[in-house]
Amino acid sequence: MTLRLTVDGERWRRHLLATATAHPGIVPVCKGNGYGFTIGRLARRVQWLHEHAEQTGTPVDMLAVGTYRELAEAATRYDGDLLVLTPWRPVGGAVEVPEAHGHRVVHTISRLEDLRDLTDRDPRARFVLEQLTSMRRHGMTRRELVEAGHLLAERRLPGLQGMALHLPLNTSSHLGEVTRLINDMVAAGIGTRTVFVSHLTRDELTTLRATYPDFTIRPRIGTDLWLGDRGALQVSSTVLDAHPIERGEAFGYRGRSMPKSGHLLVVSGGTAHGIGLEAPTGDQSIRARAATLARGGMDAVGFVRSPFSIDGKQRLFAEPPHMQASMLFVPSGARVPAVGEDIDVRVRFTATDFDSVVVT
Repeated sequence: MTLRLTVDGERWRRHLLATATAHPGIVPVCKGNGYGFTIGRLARRVQWLHEHAEQTGTPVDMLAVGTYRELAEAATRYDGDLLVLTPWRPVGGAVEVPEAHGHRVVHTISRLEDLRDLTDRDPRARFVLEQLTSMRRHGMTRRELVEAGHLLAERRLPGLQGMALHLPLNTSSHLGEVTRLINDMVAAGIGTRTVFVSHLTRDELTTLRATYPDFTIRPRIGTDLWLGDRGALQVSSTVLDAHPIERGEAFGYRGRSMPKSGHLLVVSGGTAHGIGLEAPTGDQSIRARAATLARGGMDAVGFVRSPFSIDGKQRLFAEPPHMQASMLFVPSGARVPAVGEDIDVRVRFTATDFDSVVVT
């Protein structure tokens, strides 16, 4: 009786191989909840991709994790280099990397003072330098990059693995910005021809490689790799209980009065799994705003659309999800699933923890 992710293994593996083939130098991203799969499972799959390099035409010699805390889960399941996307800071896990896999770790450096500090501690530390993009989250400005170039030359640091660009998600082309940033890197005298990039399309990557044929462009890819073929992924929830209920009867934690007759359905999956927890989408369209207003009006009268579907019909939450289960309202006349039956669930994979992941 679980919230389960079932994966069509053959179709999913075919997609992974095709994605690696289409993106030479790919750096798979395995962070957070592992896109619903867990970091450990993805790390094993990256090892599998590397072992199929003859088929894809590209070795997968590096994977990226989000934080230093995530290193341990990946390091025991994958043999290659481990890029940490969160910038190095002289505190916490960043300065406590176990010796067992410390030589495999590639740090991200986004501040000049951190470059000094890290290489003071370990002159042979391996790292990428992150440039500040229009996303404006982490990274060095053009002036700071020039200073970093002087420091690299002065100290003759051997650990530079490349430059890193974390670009925003949008529908316009990033090529103009990337070209400017690469030119800034060259002008600053940074002695590398490897650039790690995110959120570029396949066409943009092709154009970039043609523009800079003496550079190695390495795309960091997470969502499009692991979740790129949604048809291979199915999420299901188990029906735990079903109760007929009449209009006016009280139910649930808050003793609400049922506005219609029908059935209460108790299904697996609640806030502990990420059900009902929604991050802001950033969508500013009129349609998105109207949908937000509509959801607010439904909530005011106790009707909120849930991600659970029965016979293709998305059903309403009877009340906010519980920690490990949810209560749905099934109106009179609609089919009521039997206890033990599985129903479909639509989830945001990066915010969902499944009880079970089954790869066929």
